[in-house]
Amino acid sequence: MSIQTIENRACVAFGIKDVRHVTQPLAYSPEEQVLVKVSRGGICGSDIHYYQHARAGMSILKNPLVLGHEFIGVVEAAPAGSHLTAGQRVAINPSQPCNRCPLCLEGKQNLCRGMKFMGSAQFNPHVDGGFRQYVAVTEQQCVPYAEHAKDNVMVFAEPLAVAIHAVRQAGDLVGKKVLVTGSGPIGCLVMAAARSAGAAEVVATDMSPRCRELALQMSADRAVDPTDEAVTAAWGEDGGYFDVSFEASGAPAAIASTATFTRPKGTVVQLGMGHATVEMPLGLLLVKEVKVVGSFRFVDEFNTAVRWLESGRIDPLPLLSAEFEQTQVVEALEMAGDKRRAAKVQLVFA
Repeated sequence: MSIQTIENRACVAFGIKDVRHVTQPLAYSPEEQVLVKVSRGGICGSDIHYYQHARAGMSILKNPLVLGHEFIGVVEAAPAGSHLTAGQRVAINPSQPCNRCPLCLEGKQNLCRGMKFMGSAQFNPHVDGGFRQYVAVTEQQCVPYAEHAKDNVMVFAEPLAVAIHAVRQAGDLVGKKVLVTGSGPIGCLVMAAARSAGAAEVVATDMSPRCRELALQMSADRAVDPTDEAVTAAWGEDGGYFDVSFEASGAPAAIASTATFTRPKGTVVQLGMGHATVEMPLGLLLVKEVKVVGSFRFVDEFNTAVRWLESGRIDPLPLLSAEFEQTQVVEALEMAGDKRRAAKVQLVFA
């Protein structure tokens, strides 16, 4: 196996409020890996946490890390015999499961304990992400998409995959009344995915007027301030109003409210990471036989997300707040971290 090395410009986190656009070598195997020229990346909450706190949840920055797990690009070179060709536009699935453990062999790769997720400091050495001029990935990570599709749309494939997985966790949504607590990018994409899956009514909550407006643009029938008890009190009457509640905020009060607002035999899907521990009214869940299910990342939903975006089934562009050149990564992270101004911020790579 031969190794080639090229110079590469990358957005690298070194510590708290220390992200730099630097030159670093990229070593890859032309016989085994696909070389992709990155065209665009979307800044996620984990990227913001690495910038602001040098950690994202339990993943602590110990060494420099190339940020980014939402990104797309153009194939520069592919191994002999590959179905990919130079010039093809591809969305990159950042998941790299082991594909050997029992969970992987059961088709539950998103739960793989050895998952090497790009742009993550979970393991040491860290797994570099896609905020750089070039990346070397496996053929399986590359999902081609049509020439007519817009890059600023297709870069939403990863977060939309998260939303589609959550919708699948809820089961059949046709004709169902759906609540989504938390109207950030993931919550809004859940709303759009739930509507696409047949939900009859989609209601959103968020403390932010800006986020509530985005929710309406992303398929919500109503968007409510959760502190408005004149509205929310009715949701708890007669055992609960909603068939399915998606909790996307991670806020303790929102998590607890789903037990009240979800009808007997209904389902709560928990997406928001939030606090490590929360108080939950277990008595309500018990007597109403409400099912609570977690939702983490995605499996084959990444391919589904690419197809939905490519076909226009989901339009994520109301969530796009700003675009920055890759050299402006610090300015981009600062804006992305200001939830009063931004939902989704994208980096454009030269």
